[in-house]
Amino acid sequence: MPASRRTFLAGGAAAGVGLAVAGAVPSLAQAHPGRPHGPAGRTPFPPLVDDPAGVLALPAGFRYAVVTRTGTTKLDHGQGVTPSDHDGMAVFDAGRGRYVLIQNHENDPGAEFGVPHVEGTVYDPGALDAGGCTVITTDRTGRNLGEFVAISGTVSNCAGGPTPWGTWLTCEETEDRAGAKWTEGGRTGTFQKDHGYVFEVMADGSADPRPIKCLGRYAHEALAIDRDRTHIYLSEDADQPNGLFYRWTAPRGVKVGPKMLPRLAANAGVLAAMQIIMDDGSVLPDVAYLTSAQLGRPFPVKWIEVPERDARTTPVREQFANDEVTRGRKFEGVWGTDEGVYVVNSYAWEDGELPADAAPHDGMVWFYHYREQTIQLVTYFPHQPTAEDGAPAKYTDLTFDGPDNVSVTPWGSLVLAEDGAGASHVLSSFPGGPTYAIARNQLNDSEFTGPAFTGDGRVLFVNIQDPGLTLAITGPWEKYLG
Repeated sequence: MPASRRTFLAGGAAAGVGLAVAGAVPSLAQAHPGRPHGPAGRTPFPPLVDDPAGVLALPAGFRYAVVTRTGTTKLDHGQGVTPSDHDGMAVFDAGRGRYVLIQNHENDPGAEFGVPHVEGTVYDPGALDAGGCTVITTDRTGRNLGEFVAISGTVSNCAGGPTPWGTWLTCEETEDRAGAKWTEGGRTGTFQKDHGYVFEVMADGSADPRPIKCLGRYAHEALAIDRDRTHIYLSEDADQPNGLFYRWTAPRGVKVGPKMLPRLAANAGVLAAMQIIMDDGSVLPDVAYLTSAQLGRPFPVKWIEVPERDARTTPVREQFANDEVTRGRKFEGVWGTDEGVYVVNSYAWEDGELPADAAPHDGMVWFYHYREQTIQLVTYFPHQPTAEDGAPAKYTDLTFDGPDNVSVTPWGSLVLAEDGAGASHVLSSFPGGPTYAIARNQLNDSEFTGPAFTGDGRVLFVNIQDPGLTLAITGPWEKYLG
């Protein structure tokens, strides 16, 4: 990076919007462009109270119920037991006080509690006991009213995104190819189909296990559809080189809708990678060059078309030179609003994760504005030694790192799931205000995944990935989020 750009990015903090830090807890520096919120008059979440059962620490006045548990709760129709590795998730209102959850399972083939192959749901018969999605019905108390397999034979279903028409787009975080062999637990197998795609999952179980090839084949993480249904924004969790943030544009005159995406041609629309444009017109090579000095500052964004989106010979992210695109270590959670889309970078501090001269960080949250076609850093987690591998585990509720999945509450604030070092938290982040811990994993150091609020604001559903729990958290949410 030229010295002039380093000077611009590292300096100028007095002119930028600074971090408000209390015990290393960062504050969001810019109000949501569509729904401004501020810290004035905000009632802070109370401290977390340890759970006598040793599962979930919550603020006073909140409670939880276990909805599913890997290997214990049963699938409907004799399909087996709840699979493991709960990850991305969406919640839909089913009426009469009931909700439907569509849940990813981030398994590779041969998992002890992989998603069982159920007739009509299977994508790749060679991906035995691998990833997929289940559909869970529950109520306002978190009572389990049933769970069944909606798609199977997929691999490492990480996150995804809900659609405006009430389905779930599930993302494979892998680049496995047909013909590749796998070995796990003394079992072996061979993939019969390529992986690294997005699939649509219906809440009623009417499976359509066809890949949406127009969205590309790479290590997909999460996605969001814009309000006009003409663009889809997608993240890639990858390194060597670091991953990219993508936008798919529908063919002219097309608005995506129910069951449409799997039917589109593999080359339908345009898949393009993000370029953040600097003052001198150059492309920012990696988001890690930006720091808290740039909080709240909008940067212009351009999009460069992916040459070969199915990656037959070269992974998609390797089809670009470093000065052509803006990369980022661990592009993770994505969530759309009417005005734009949030995207998260979890962390970057190790050799190989950071380009030369970039600043290490423990997490970034960005907001891309559809109309303005700009992106701005809206929260920044400075790097802490406690976030490094091998460091003593931290159990304080005042230090956070490794944001991953993100969702927007009915009140416009953010919920972030930590995938960092030491204790894992569910975080409440207010655009224009502070960040609070609203839950802590007391079982182990496994990450939280898939936070999703019901539309009525009554229940926050979230997962602990290992040992695989789905939890329903209830309490006076509006008092602290409204």
